[in-house]
Order: sequence, then C-alpha cells, then structure tokens
Amino acid sequence: MFLVGLSGGIASGKSTVVAVLRELGCAVIDADVIAREVVQPHLKAYQQIVRHFGTDILLESGEINREALGSIIFSQPEKRQLLNAITHPEIQKEMLKQVLKYFVLGYRYVILDIPLLFETNRLTKFMKHTVLVYCDPQTQLSRLMKRNGLCQAEAEARVASQLPLDEKRKLASHIIDNSGDRESTRRQVLRLHARLEDSLDFLWARLALGAAVAGLGGLLYLLLQRFIS
Repeated sequence: MFLVGLSGGIASGKSTVVAVLRELGCAVIDADVIAREVVQPHLKAYQQIVRHFGTDILLESGEINREALGSIIFSQPEKRQLLNAITHPEIQKEMLKQVLKYFVLGYRYVILDIPLLFETNRLTKFMKHTVLVYCDPQTQLSRLMKRNGLCQAEAEARVASQLPLDEKRKLASHIIDNSGDRESTRRQVLRLHARLEDSLDFLWARLALGAAVAGLGGLLYLLLQRFIS
C-alpha cells in the first residue's frame, strides 16, 4: 500500500475531486474532519487550546467556536503556529490509525486529503504521489467571492494567506485542473485513479507479503495435518 497526498487551495474545488474519488470507492482520509474531531470537549487538544486562547473562544455548548478562533489566527501568525503545534500531533496520530485500518483491509493506496500539505511540507516525504487540485487565480477569486459572499478585497486577503496555487503546482507530482466544468474535472480524476490502480509501486512489498502469508498458511496446514495424523 502507498500514500497519495491530495491538496488544493481555498475555493479551488478539492471537495469536488474528493467526491468523485469516494464514488470510485477510494479510501480517503480527511484531515479537516479529523481536525474537528480532535478538538472536541475534554480531549487533550481542546484543553490545551482553552488554556492558551481562553474561554472567549467557546460556544455556550462548551465547544470551540471555530469562527472566533479562526479570526484570531488569521490576523496573528504566531497564534496560528501555536494552534498548529497543539493540533497537528493529534491529527497525525488519528490519521496514522486510519491508514493502518485501510492497510489491514487491503487497499492498494490511501488518499490523505490535507489542505496545508505543501505549506507545512512535513508529510510530503511520506507520500508516493502528491496531487494538487488547481484552478486559475481569477476563477479561484470569483468562486470564493460567490461562495462566501465576500468583496474582492476580502477574498484576495483570504487567498493571499495561503501559498499560491502556482507555487504548489511546482511541488505536486499530479495536477487536476478544475478551472473548467465538472465533467472535465471528473475525466481527469478517472484517469488519475486508473493510473494509481495500475501502479506497480511497492509491488515487491506486496509480493513479499503475499509470499509470507502463503508460507505461513502452508506451515499451519502441515502442522495441522501432523497433529491430526
């Protein structure tokens, strides 16, 4: 089994690509979902966040107000680094658990959907392939303004807070250009899926594992036969 890192940019259309991959039966681990799970009340990351950011970021239910916390880290880079230092280890531990689950289930590859894959650059070394969901800057800006109801200046500030897609494009091994319509994007995802399914990456490891399992099965059979006789 090998790992595929999937990333994009704000409003680049990564969720569209993930939806197609799930339709195809791919194993997708969503870092954003895990990030929300690890900060639930009474968990380790939650307690550390409240200790450092105070109770003003909490909703009446006791859960973290993501908008309030987001407004703090958006304007204060040092606070963003602190939050990442708290949450990233917990997120990575949960991701590893899920990777192991899919390994046991026999999946050929697992897709790790990580929004900041190229910004943090700590996880790319574990990926056999990296995929960027790209769209041109003007399309990205107009989609963000329409989706979030932002003015152009607000949208530009959000886009500027991330590594530009054109920079990420240089770092990815595969590009899915989502500047066009959904059908065009879907065709690109289907081609990528076929390529990954046919990949011979780590074939030696799969063959070795298969041989080991077969050998163990044969040994157990001989022992059972000897026991019966």
